[in-house]
Amino acid sequence: MAHKKVEFNKGLKDMNVTDLKARIQEDQLRLKKLEFAHAISPLENPMTVRGLRRDIARLKTELKKKELGI
Repeated sequence: MAHKKVEFNKGLKDMNVTDLKARIQEDQLRLKKLEFAHAISPLENPMTVRGLRRDIARLKTELKKKELGI
C-alpha cells in the first residue's frame, strides 16, 4: 500500500497546475458519485471513499505547493 502512495506522489510532481486542477475536479466528481452510490446501497469496499478523499487532499497539497513556489 505504501508503494502505491509513493508512486502517486511522484506522479504529482510531474503535473503542472492546470493538470492538477483538472484532476482535482475529476476526482471530486468521482467522490460525489461514489458517496451517492454508497448512500443508496452500501459499497463492497467503503474504504475506497476514504482513499479517494485522501488522494484529493494530496492533490490539493501539491497544487498549493506549486502555487506558492515551494
